[in-house]
Amino acid sequence: MKIKQKIPWWTKIFLKIILARLPFNYQFWQNIGLFRHGKMDNTQYAIEVFLSHVKKSEIKELKEKTIMEVGPGDSISSAIISYSYGAKSILLDVGRYAKTNTSTYLKLSNNLKKMGYSPPDIVASDNLEKILIKSSASYLTAGYKDLKKIKSESIDLIYSQAVLEHISLDDFKNTFNEFYRILKKGGVSSHQVDLRDHLDESLNNLRFSEKIWESKLFTQSGFYTNRIRFDEMIAIFKDSKFNVEIKNILKWDKLPLPKSKLNKKFQSVPEDVLKIKVFDVILRK
Repeated sequence: MKIKQKIPWWTKIFLKIILARLPFNYQFWQNIGLFRHGKMDNTQYAIEVFLSHVKKSEIKELKEKTIMEVGPGDSISSAIISYSYGAKSILLDVGRYAKTNTSTYLKLSNNLKKMGYSPPDIVASDNLEKILIKSSASYLTAGYKDLKKIKSESIDLIYSQAVLEHISLDDFKNTFNEFYRILKKGGVSSHQVDLRDHLDESLNNLRFSEKIWESKLFTQSGFYTNRIRFDEMIAIFKDSKFNVEIKNILKWDKLPLPKSKLNKKFQSVPEDVLKIKVFDVILRK
């Protein structure tokens, strides 16, 4: 068992609050395996995620389409993959987290060539900006502020992998209004959502009051999730005028901790809703 899995959830909160305030940049923590943003720097995983969302979207042809990945995290892999399918891309994140080491992108390019695709011609001397230009991609790192600048009805496919739960509670509803605005008619938004806490894959995040959980101490320490439950999230999607399709739901057989341990706000949530830990959703305009 890994050391991180042995550490109690409350200790992880304590440690992350301290570590997040030390004078080191994100690349430092990334290199030692802390505060990572997803697994999109794993080339095979990035390809599998991309293809899974394309399949669920039922878009038959990607050539000359525009794809937006929300929360690319530690790499710009989706830009290279999109280009290989003849599409342009926009990568939207809340910070500049992508690795600058070209070796990751060279490996991805070689894998795509073996699969019979034509990725951008990446060379070892390319920096991140050069790779983005070669991939016909934009990398936006100001989150919701940049989202509002994207042209209306300009995107064919939006997708994310375990990212929606990290969008701030204050921005969530407006984010989906913006998604609807920027999608072309007939466009698709595909997401996998992980409703577990990102501490112990449980519901420990629901123990806290909103005042504590939404404080800067917690939201700026690398473990924040918005705690929006499944039924509330679906209602937001519908309020944004999307046609909603639930593709897959994974549940616990029983709650990972007693309801009595949760904050009063979540004790009133139906148990069947609280049991939902991961789901896939397709939103169509």
